Amino acid sequence: MSSDLPINKSPAGMSSLESLSKTLGISLAELHEIKNIPSNKRYERIQIPKSDGTSRVVYKPHYKIKKVQRKINSRIFKELVIWPDFLFGSVPNHNDTDLSIKRDYISCASLHCGAKSILKIDIKNFFDNIHKDLVRDIFISFFKFRGVALDFLVDFCVNGEFIVQGALTSSYIASLCLHDIETTVVRRARRKKLVYTRLVDDITVSSKIFDFDFSQIRKHIEDMLADKDLPLNFEKSGVFHNSTKPLVVHGLRVDHHKPRLPSDEVKKIRSSLHNLIGLSEKNNSRTSLAYRKEYNRCMGRIYKLGRMEHEKFDVFLPKILSILPMPSYSDVISCKKDVSSLETSFKNNFHDKDWYSRKYNLVNYRLSILKRSNAFEAIAKELRVRISRVKPSD
Repeated sequence: MSSDLPINKSPAGMSSLESLSKTLGISLAELHEIKNIPSNKRYERIQIPKSDGTSRVVYKPHYKIKKVQRKINSRIFKELVIWPDFLFGSVPNHNDTDLSIKRDYISCASLHCGAKSILKIDIKNFFDNIHKDLVRDIFISFFKFRGVALDFLVDFCVNGEFIVQGALTSSYIASLCLHDIETTVVRRARRKKLVYTRLVDDITVSSKIFDFDFSQIRKHIEDMLADKDLPLNFEKSGVFHNSTKPLVVHGLRVDHHKPRLPSDEVKKIRSSLHNLIGLSEKNNSRTSLAYRKEYNRCMGRIYKLGRMEHEKFDVFLPKILSILPMPSYSDVISCKKDVSSLETSFKNNFHDKDWYSRKYNLVNYRLSILKRSNAFEAIAKELRVRISRVKPSD
């Protein structure tokens, strides 16, 4: 994998706005335009209901803020950072020496397999507590940015005084916010034969020793977080030992040589598939948006079984593939409208834009659904020929 500390592949840094413009591929005029977007127009506050009855607040960025954040991610965070081997989550792996290694929660949990004792530390309201001064420090001390370029980058990544959930750059900043002190804690853990991982705001430390005393390493972690003004979530933090109840990391059992889903989770997936099959047998249900949404949710859970190499994956997959969502006439109308919109955008020379590629791929997906019906096969073929003439630029 990568090393045990984050590395900047291009430590030369930058300071001028001209250099930032060249790096991001965004003109000076547009950079100024984006920076001058009023604070109350930059993000739309959205409340998303949670299963426990509470709500989660996320922020939808203005499309121009989203554009510059996407460029910061692709040209700076993804391109320049070699991420340490203990970080997981939304961290990309294309700078790793072994590209087959994944950075998801399953890979993270697998490192703790065989543990007899586990320490879990949860950072409370992680994004909401990452202050812009911490963001500035990342760009200065890690990336060696200075001057106007630094000011613009910090401004593009924060909303007021803090980063927010919904900003495209937030997960990368969260992964880097401990870049100067976390490695020391990790090395201390490893000297004690402990395994340390962090999945965004979830820190896990495990030991192969039953009833291990984590008090010393916990103190090091708490001091590290206090240094960055990051509070602990005491309700979700604690020490757990292998007993009658198996140890769980990120929702997966780690009491075997590889992570396993809890047995009740497999039952839930089986029940979800059974309900979907029942729904598919009702008149016209497979053409509804509600069915399509439920199908995609169930398919995602089944592919989770596949990622876990669970034996039920080969049983469930053929069943769900036999009840694919089917198109309706409203899909035909939508696809015609979308293809016409692509053709107009292509004529206006927007085919080199990121949003155009995303729109093109979405239309392709919708046409694949349209093709499932013999009644719409001819129109799907015709529309496919039309969009083949308006492909995005590479």
